Amino acid sequence: MAASTPRTAPAAPAAKRDRTHYLYIAVIVAVALGIAVGLIWPDTGVELKPLGTGFVNLIKMMISPIIFCTIVLGIGSVRKAAKVGAVGGIALGYFTVMSLVALTIGLVVGNVLHPGDGLHITNAIKASGHDQVSADALPPVDFVLSIIPVTFVSAFTEGQVLQTLLVALLAGFALQAMGPVGQPVLRGVEHIQRLVFRILAMVMWAAPIGAFGAIAAVVGSAGVDALKSLAVLMLGFYATCVLFVFVVLGTLLRVITGLNIFSLFKYLGREFLLILSTSSSESALPRLIAKMEHLGVSKPVVGITVPTGYSFNLDGTMIYMTMASLYIADALGTPMSVGEQIPLLLFLLLASKGAAGVSGAGLATLAGGLQSHKPALVDGVGLIVGIDRFMSEARALTNFAGNAVATVLIGTWTKEIDRDRVRQVLAGELPFDETTLLDEGASAPAADLPEPRQGDDKELAKA
Repeated sequence: MAASTPRTAPAAPAAKRDRTHYLYIAVIVAVALGIAVGLIWPDTGVELKPLGTGFVNLIKMMISPIIFCTIVLGIGSVRKAAKVGAVGGIALGYFTVMSLVALTIGLVVGNVLHPGDGLHITNAIKASGHDQVSADALPPVDFVLSIIPVTFVSAFTEGQVLQTLLVALLAGFALQAMGPVGQPVLRGVEHIQRLVFRILAMVMWAAPIGAFGAIAAVVGSAGVDALKSLAVLMLGFYATCVLFVFVVLGTLLRVITGLNIFSLFKYLGREFLLILSTSSSESALPRLIAKMEHLGVSKPVVGITVPTGYSFNLDGTMIYMTMASLYIADALGTPMSVGEQIPLLLFLLLASKGAAGVSGAGLATLAGGLQSHKPALVDGVGLIVGIDRFMSEARALTNFAGNAVATVLIGTWTKEIDRDRVRQVLAGELPFDETTLLDEGASAPAADLPEPRQGDDKELAKA
């Protein structure tokens, strides 16, 4: 028996890892082919856009059930409801502070570079800018009311992450109050979670096709020539995002947790590749939830921090709106003083929360915010329409990195993280199961969480 265990246990995981390894190699090849098609046959590349859109929609289809299951299972097993409230309060406080830090860094870099000097605005560009003003972005009060779904079920059908979050919180607290009577429901939710993650693992095999279509469409529509006049803005924005992620977030992670940000990003390498190929951070949201739990952060912290962060912790979007606003003001020949910049950027900070979940939220939020606070600048939004998709990749990568780091930091502050497990996972000793996206026999322990594999709850963990 002792001899058979080492023979059977490593065999299956090795095969699973090999298959998913080939999958992500295929994604890299698909991205290269997409760039080639977009450059050589731009019209054909643009026509391939539905491939990328379809894949991202498949991922978005899974987000609501995954968030619901994760939060219900996490909160439903916590003994003290106050702990969940503490996690939420710390998360929102941290998100606010980091948004202000991102705005400040973008403000400094934008005032140093002045990338918009010397540009000219045509009537076509003005019209293009006004077209970007989205009616979907809501004022703060309407945004808060929009979090409440029309019905319990509509929270899952309308694709609103915050509505799903609200319903999941209510269900989790209700199951928590039910005590042992709620255990059969928790077992059912756990079965549903396994089913949903299995479906997601199947959907991921379409990633090469989605990456090919998305990249081909972006390159085909913008081309190389269209990027030359905006290279300073793009490079400045990329450099600012790198500065924020590796200097600000990296320092926070090292000082507070002792972890190296490069080790964390290596662990999340496949998610970064997925975002880079689809220009959407939402495509990696379900995988971030699964990987953070596998890393050793408790379910309540992951379930609250990650979905909330995707709406309120948009560091890349903050930097983008700062630099784009300054760029447009300079391009229009009406540079703003620091006294004018700060109120505008604080207004955009609030406006970005009202645009959570809006497709193309970065550009739409910028246009809508300028329309409300400084209408004269909307004319210049058309200048950055051509490169917005390229900048959206940096936005998405920065937003994702910010939420990954936030989850680890908040887990550390609330003592809801297994430090030994974190080190084992980042060292490669506990590999992530790419075929199921779930730990079949282990979960991250956390303070005040009952161990489901012990005592009366043993059956729940094995269900």
